[in-house]
Amino acid sequence: MNVALWIVAGLLAVVLLAGSAKLIVSKEKAGMLGEHSRWVQDFSPAALKAIGALELAGAAGLILPAALDIAPFLVPVAASGAVLLFTGAVTMRLRRGERKTIVPDLIYLVMAVFVAWGRFGPESFNG
Repeated sequence: MNVALWIVAGLLAVVLLAGSAKLIVSKEKAGMLGEHSRWVQDFSPAALKAIGALELAGAAGLILPAALDIAPFLVPVAASGAVLLFTGAVTMRLRRGERKTIVPDLIYLVMAVFVAWGRFGPESFNG
């Protein structure tokens, strides 16, 4: 189970790290990346930077505390934050009527729930 949690947390961290590119990519360029990124037009540049910062913090929080064995309780906290982030993404896609592009966000949401559940469990900090 621990290996599965590490794998899923790593994949989720990669997704969040890629998403944090909003910190360095302009709103106009991000909106031209395709069907999956048109949602950026609904947000201000400051809001996009805040979302990008949350994604960067989430990516770090999913891996670094456990890998460095410094405050590993932060991993399920970061996973819970990712649950909230992807719940917001799913909600935003539903409101925009983007049913075709919602599937990846739903998958990431399930992955984040799995990591949060697995790391909050009774055996969570034993390896």
